[in-house]
Order: sequence, then C-alpha cells, then structure tokens
Amino acid sequence: MKSLFGTDGIRDVVNEKLTCELAMKLGNAVANLFSNKYKKLYLARDTRNSGKMLELAIASGALAGGMNVESCGVLTTPALAYITHKERALGIVISASHNPPIYNGLKVICEGYKISDEIEEKLEEIMLGGLLKYCNYTEIGTYIEDSSKQEYINYILSTYNNKLSSINYKIAVDVANGAAGAIIDDVFGRLGLSYDVYFNTPNGLNINDNCGSTSWKSLSNIVKEDGYDLGILFDGDADRCLFLDSQGNLVDGDALIAINALKLKEQGRLNNNIVVTTVMSNLGLEYYLKSHGLILLRADVGDKYVFELMTQKNGTIGGEQSGHIIFLDRSTTGDGIITALETLETLKFFSKSIEDLVAELPKFPQDLENITVKDKIKIMKDKRLEELKRKYEHIDNFRVLVRPSGTEHIIRVMSEGTDKNIVKQCINEFSQLIRKLDSEY
Repeated sequence: MKSLFGTDGIRDVVNEKLTCELAMKLGNAVANLFSNKYKKLYLARDTRNSGKMLELAIASGALAGGMNVESCGVLTTPALAYITHKERALGIVISASHNPPIYNGLKVICEGYKISDEIEEKLEEIMLGGLLKYCNYTEIGTYIEDSSKQEYINYILSTYNNKLSSINYKIAVDVANGAAGAIIDDVFGRLGLSYDVYFNTPNGLNINDNCGSTSWKSLSNIVKEDGYDLGILFDGDADRCLFLDSQGNLVDGDALIAINALKLKEQGRLNNNIVVTTVMSNLGLEYYLKSHGLILLRADVGDKYVFELMTQKNGTIGGEQSGHIIFLDRSTTGDGIITALETLETLKFFSKSIEDLVAELPKFPQDLENITVKDKIKIMKDKRLEELKRKYEHIDNFRVLVRPSGTEHIIRVMSEGTDKNIVKQCINEFSQLIRKLDSEY
C-alpha cells in the first residue's frame, strides 16, 4: 500500500512532510528507475514560494543519478504533459493544484500521462529504501533553464485558430494567481478573444487565495458588476476550468461535460456515445445524457481513474464536477485551457448562450461537506460509518458517498437525492458522527 503517493502524486504541507529531502529522493528515484530509458527530466512549477526550492531539490537528485534536467519554469500541468508526450520524455510538476499555498505537490508524468499506481509503488520502494543512486562524476546530468512552453502554445493555437472567430463575448478570466497567468495572453490574446485577466499578481503566497475555481464568488461579483458575458476560472496549475454565466452563476464540471459531449456527438468526435465521470457527478447529468442517447460511466474520484476508464472504453470526454475535464482527442490529461476553448467553441456551434445550454440540464439536490480530521484512515475503518450508511441504502434515487481526501487531512461526505430535506439530514448525521469519531482517536 502506498504511503507517499496519494490520488494525485505526492502532496502535503511544505517543510513538514513535503521536504527538500523527499523531493531530492524522488528526483533520484526517477533517475534510478528510468535512466536506462529516458535521458531527460522536464520540470515545471506553479507560483508557490516553495516551488523553486523543491524544483532545485528534485533536479539535484536527478542530476546526481545521471539524468539530464530541463526547467520549464512556471508552467501549467497540462502544458508539461503535452511537452513530455511530444518529446517522449519524463516530467515532474511541482504543484498542489487547487490547494492553498501551505501545500505543494510532486506529480510524475511519463510521455504525457500520469504514472500508474504500480510505478508509484516502485518509486516509493526506492525512496523509502534509503539508498541514493550516485553515478560516476563523469556521468552527472546537465541542467538547463530553457522553457519549452512555446511548443504547447503553438499546439493550442494550431488546434483552435479559426474555430473561435466571430465570438464576441466579453470574458472575465481568473487565473488564481497561478500558472495559467504565464501563458494566458499568449493563447487568448493571439486567438483574438475579448477578455480581461484577474488575480494574476502572484507573490508566492496568494495562489488560490480567495480566487480561482475553488473560490468562484470573487469573479462572480466582477462579472455581475462589470457586465461580462462570461467568466472563466482556472485553478493554480490550470488543469481545472469552470465557467460563470452573465449573472455570475457557477457552471460546474458536470454541466461543461454535458454541453461539450453533445457537441462532440454532433461533430462525430464522441466515441461509442460514452461519457466518463466519477461517483461524485450529479444524477441529473446521468439522466440528461441518457435522454440524448448517451451512456454515463462512473470511475473512482480522481482524474487518473477517469482517464483509465476512458482508455479502457475508448471514450473521448470525461471528467469531474471540479472542472477536471479530459478531451482525449486533444490532450492526454485534464487541461483547463483546452476546456475553456472547447466550451467557447460549443457556444458558437449551437449559437446559444451558456445559460440557455445548461438550463436544459436537471440537477438533483446535492450537498457536500469536507470535515477536517486527525486520522482519516482509522475513521474510515470504523464500523459505525457502515451502520449509518445502511440507514440510507433503501431510499430510491438517493446516494451517499463517504471518502477520504487523497491530498488533505479531510473526509468528504456527499449526499444526493430528490428530497433536499433528506439530503441535508444525511449530511448532518454523517458530519456529527465523523466529528465524534475524530474526538475519540
């Protein structure tokens, strides 16, 4: 069982569990495991103040193990995924995505794809073994700082040039003081979109701070007050994207997947008429897709598992409510920039506003609570949780999901059904029980 890697790489509080020593061990373990096949490791980071520190630690470990390193500087996760796919290389992104700046993370990417659980276990075994690989001094790797971001930008421009002409929306863009800010003008500007960028003054400590896809109300107020037609929100590493309509209402990942899936079907891009989401997606999405002749498949939470199910079933689109959306004929991973551009193209394709498109999508009452705990593993194993789950199993068109966060010390509870009172009652009961259990451990 993995102890370092979670659902999205290694992620924890900086200088507590996520240290320079750990980062160096990862860089060295990657060199140890992969140096016979790959000669270069690409590195990218978001705007956190700990990013450069961890990047240099990873680079030191990899160089000492005989692997060359290229730093791409501040760059989005999907951009590095594209570069490693194009160059058939390895990469590590230093980012905690949507989490606050106290956290950082290390995500290993191989030829455009997040590595498997099996590879993560092999890296852990090397890292926890305590023995670093030191090559002969003549074989120490070389380090260069030469951002390859232009390769990604050129790909995006070549894919969407002429597809967004005649779009005259006034758009507000929130880059979360994160990595999207480093390339947004190179993409949106050169595609001729009418947009203004907000929350693009990173200082190392304000990434995702009251902005971005997890704090959408800041941009919502701007959209309403300044008369924008749309709002677009990214998270810290821009692998997520959410929209706001002209009234500042949130259009979540479920809704974006729904409207884009219909366009893909009309364009002949939707393989097998399937859409992949997670167990967290709203039942309304499932019914909506079914009414249009589409099949919804559900994966475990995490874009890695969405991707795995998409590849097994030859799917084209999949994702999460959070805005982590994969267009597999465009990218190897969730890409906020691509999600934004695909959605703008969808509005043009149907000649409808986003309000009109999502108005057709039913939404069941759903509630979610995140509960901070000391030991999420012990609590999840407690039999009293299962006893409470059984109380709600007999209710038709009702779901309750209790799961530990893969990246934080949190247990997430989601309930959903046709009766909002039962939904709320369920959340309250589980919240009270989990807090009681937390006090006992």
